Amino acid sequence: MAAKKIFLLLGHPDKSGMCGALADTYESAAKAAGHMVQRLNIGEMQFDPILRRGYRARQDLEPDLAKFQELVYWADHVVIVYPVWWVGMPAILKGLFDRAWLPGSAFRYIKTHAGTRTIFWHRLFRGKSARIIMTSGTHPILVRFLPGNVNAQLKWGILWFAGFRVSTVWFGPAENVPEHRKARWLQKVAMLGKRGK
Repeated sequence: MAAKKIFLLLGHPDKSGMCGALADTYESAAKAAGHMVQRLNIGEMQFDPILRRGYRARQDLEPDLAKFQELVYWADHVVIVYPVWWVGMPAILKGLFDRAWLPGSAFRYIKTHAGTRTIFWHRLFRGKSARIIMTSGTHPILVRFLPGNVNAQLKWGILWFAGFRVSTVWFGPAENVPEHRKARWLQKVAMLGKRGK
């Protein structure tokens, strides 16, 4: 198995909980298997998560957002670990993508000869893969009955839109997890890390 360049993003602001343990396990297993791993913890990044004027005016990227972009370009495989909060991702994680997932950096709209934008776009990260690792306080089976898809925004609206092939693994309920269940989850994530998946 060829070594991969893996960018691991911990999307939980607090790295001491279940998401942090999953990220640590993935990172350790991937490195032990010979993969190159670069990691960012969103709780340690410094940036304004608000796209103040939408796309009407340029908002300069803070160094941590520029680093995020560089790591996405560098990686063969991107892994994002985050908790489901209120049927979606944490606001700070959504803010990171609002700020850094920009036209011309992650995707580019196709324009007509007259310069107007069409409905079509170039997916600038074609050929890359991504793994979403989610936790939720509610059992995943129950959450699936809620209106909408809690994974749709990140999987389809952000990653797939930019060209990634995306896989997801979902653990829950993630509060007061019995040790035997936690061990199974960590073992599964370790196997993913070892395989660079």
